[in-house]
Amino acid sequence: MLETEIKRAISGALKSLFDHSAQVDDISLQPTRKEFEGNYTFVTFPYLKITKSNPEQSGKMIGDWLSENTDFVSRYNVVKGFLNLTISHLRWAMTLQEISEGKNFGAMPANGKKVMVEFSSPNTNKPLHLGHLRNNFLGDATSRILWASGYEVMKVNLVNDRGIHICKSMLAYQKYGSGETPEQAGIKGDHLVGKYYVKFDQEYKREIEELVKSGVDPEKAKKEAPSILEAQEMLKKWEEQDQGTVALWEKLNGWVYEGFDQTYATMGIHFDNMYQESQTYLLGKDLVDEGLKKNIFFKKEDGSVWVDLTDEGMDEKLVLRGDGTAVYMTQDMGTCEMKHDDFPFEKSVYVVGNEQDYHFKVLFSIMKKLGREYSDGLYHLSYGMVDLPSGKMKSREGTVVDADDLLQEMFDTAEKHTIELGKIEDMDNEESNALYKMLGLGALKYFLLKVDPKKRMLFNPQESIEFQGHTGPFIQYTHARISAIVRRAKTLEITSSFDPAKVGSLNQREIDLIYRLTTYEHALNESAEDYSPSILAQYVYDLAKDYNGFYQEVPIFKEDNKHILSFRIALSNSTARALKMGMNLLGIDVPERM
Repeated sequence: MLETEIKRAISGALKSLFDHSAQVDDISLQPTRKEFEGNYTFVTFPYLKITKSNPEQSGKMIGDWLSENTDFVSRYNVVKGFLNLTISHLRWAMTLQEISEGKNFGAMPANGKKVMVEFSSPNTNKPLHLGHLRNNFLGDATSRILWASGYEVMKVNLVNDRGIHICKSMLAYQKYGSGETPEQAGIKGDHLVGKYYVKFDQEYKREIEELVKSGVDPEKAKKEAPSILEAQEMLKKWEEQDQGTVALWEKLNGWVYEGFDQTYATMGIHFDNMYQESQTYLLGKDLVDEGLKKNIFFKKEDGSVWVDLTDEGMDEKLVLRGDGTAVYMTQDMGTCEMKHDDFPFEKSVYVVGNEQDYHFKVLFSIMKKLGREYSDGLYHLSYGMVDLPSGKMKSREGTVVDADDLLQEMFDTAEKHTIELGKIEDMDNEESNALYKMLGLGALKYFLLKVDPKKRMLFNPQESIEFQGHTGPFIQYTHARISAIVRRAKTLEITSSFDPAKVGSLNQREIDLIYRLTTYEHALNESAEDYSPSILAQYVYDLAKDYNGFYQEVPIFKEDNKHILSFRIALSNSTARALKMGMNLLGIDVPERM
């Protein structure tokens, strides 16, 4: 590609002028700032010891050499040691030809490494909500981006299907459900179970209030309310494998899984493997024994086992209770080991909210102390919470925005918006409904993915669906617009094959667009390295914006020169291809027409 060719030429200049051998990968280029003439900038300051000249003189010597010894640097200028290179129009046209005809554009070769991405991790006592959507979209997009950058990827889901919170839903259903089923209620199973989770909380709060009125201390009331004691007793029965309790648990969980499956299908999410906490919560005790033998862990007087991480700026952390029962850390240690046994990874990514930052810092430190070589590849993709204009959500109070409801709202809004703008070209009902879902889901995914994962964000459904601005539908509409241009070219029998030597002078918009196409792989690799789909999301938006600028200024079909016309169709085609690839890696489909 062009950038590699420029770096190779600069390496040749350094060798020829200063007898210095520089590896091509060590040479850095950056885009020339808009206020200066040029396309690529080479900074001379790091090489002054080699050139034994001042920055400006060093830049001039290298610029002269490149002008004389390459056929693609048409001119240059030096600004305080910044060598700005202007690439010839012929070389830009040749670059587009390479992109247009290259079958492997944007595809990284396999690197032979494995990465596991764990995301979603719902509880089986309630439906998925808005926060889960950010988690799922981040996990799915990160998985796709890592795959595209050369990794073998396994996507896994660790479902929290046991514990006191699950028993709360079970208890409320047992007491108030009267044998109700999802079919009878006319709602999905996860919504039905979630209804009883809210019911438990309502009754529990009522009991606490009554106890406090009778003179009981509020904290004591929380521990002694009948409902919480019954839930704790139910959990004990579940752990003892009481037949009736386990049967109820299996029935309610079965309903929830059916509901989850429908939501995942709507979101376009799938997993390669599913883990359940009911199968993993006893894991990790062997690692505790190993840690004790290696003096990594220590016992306190009550028999509980701890790890001391104060030397790493943390504190002492419990890894096993005094009665021998596991805590979350015990379980996560064991699950981490099991996951590596199942899929010997070089990297393992946990997509979990930032309220768990400390937990994962401790977990990774423990696995490193235990001598697990894979511990260096453990990574917490920490993300901020999602707020709505109406404020923060709470599941137990029934104030969350269910994922299903929000998805349907997005589809309905997309339909209304699309019809108002007249974006449908004689589509039948099936086609138009598919388009509404594509636009609604694309709007939602893009809005949640365009923000740096680490940042807390405010989701505005109305803003996300706009066809102008930094939105998914803007990019989707740009792809549809280009597809219409390509279809018209086919009708007119205009091919995308062209002779670069016959294209002649290029418009600056065309150069900007080709330059943007050359940076696709850089955006992809940076997204993979930083585990940040927002980088790729920004790239596809910038590419769509560049194309719209080109489209407004450069009349495609009014051009009489067939070589230039074919060049512009190739440019349009290549842009559509890059938009589609980039959006697909974000988990977003793009329409061919609208």
